[in-house]
Amino acid sequence: MTDAEAQASDSPERRRAAWMAAAQGGDRLAYERVLGESVALIRAAARRQGVGVDQLDDVVQETLITVHRVRHTYDPARSYDAWLSAIASRRAVDALRSQGRRGRHELHDEFAYDNHADTDDVAAAAEREQEARRLRDAIATLPPGQREAVEQLGLKERSLAEASADTGRQTGALKVNLHRAMKALRARFHGES
Repeated sequence: MTDAEAQASDSPERRRAAWMAAAQGGDRLAYERVLGESVALIRAAARRQGVGVDQLDDVVQETLITVHRVRHTYDPARSYDAWLSAIASRRAVDALRSQGRRGRHELHDEFAYDNHADTDDVAAAAEREQEARRLRDAIATLPPGQREAVEQLGLKERSLAEASADTGRQTGALKVNLHRAMKALRARFHGES
């Protein structure tokens, strides 16, 4: 049957069979036509197997790849649609098995995912806590005037006027003590690092 006869044929299945036979003979246009018309058949076979809409395109792609690899096995004396459906059904089952394997290993609970502590976040939080402890210990070793300046101006973030009113110290003395405390803390941390 020639390509023209296949197109004139009253049965779409016969037309596809003729195109596949021509494709086996090297007719590229017939091969493109049969693959184009095969997509709907593949989708139908995959849906019959229970493949979800989100996986249909994957099954179509895998089936077309398989058809390309095994196109030489098609027997023109037999039904093309049955041959294609058998391949599509196997690819659909493969997709369902793959989904089942992933489903056993993947977490799909958004609440659990959002509330799961990221190990990087836990490690960073532990590191920040350790650094804060080192800073508190270093501040505790400062002379009382310097420690008071750091607590008032640095930790409590008070203005010079507020710190002066709370401590009864002159603003100039607070500035000098804060400067000396910062210098001592920098030397301690850079010396230990």
